[in-house]
Amino acid sequence: MKNSRTTRMILSLIVALSCIGLARQAKSASSKDVTGHYEGSAKNKADEVITLSLDLTEKDGTVTGMIHSDHGDFTITGGTHKGDAITLDFETGGPTGTITMNMAADKMIGTWTAGDDGGSVEVKKAAAPEAPKGK
Repeated sequence: MKNSRTTRMILSLIVALSCIGLARQAKSASSKDVTGHYEGSAKNKADEVITLSLDLTEKDGTVTGMIHSDHGDFTITGGTHKGDAITLDFETGGPTGTITMNMAADKMIGTWTAGDDGGSVEVKKAAAPEAPKGK
């Protein structure tokens, strides 16, 4: 009887440790760091295609960086990354803009808003552009 209890306790401990290990693997797989250079496009309410790139740096779930687009450069003033969801708030010189995206395979897809405008956005990780060479 005593042997049976010990065996059950050991098996329960092994199962519990296995579940914890699998949960950690799943969390790290879905919480991939978004640091890097991304290129893609967005559309506004007028259905205009806007070429853009994002330069993102993530630290402990907080995302900072810059947005470069046909309409100018914008500083990311607040950003978060939780699971597959990324939210970026950016300065527009008027109302604060927001980009909300989800990670899907090798790209991020979502929407953006700034004041009365907004639309879709899709970016894919790309190699960072080379810095101009000095003379």
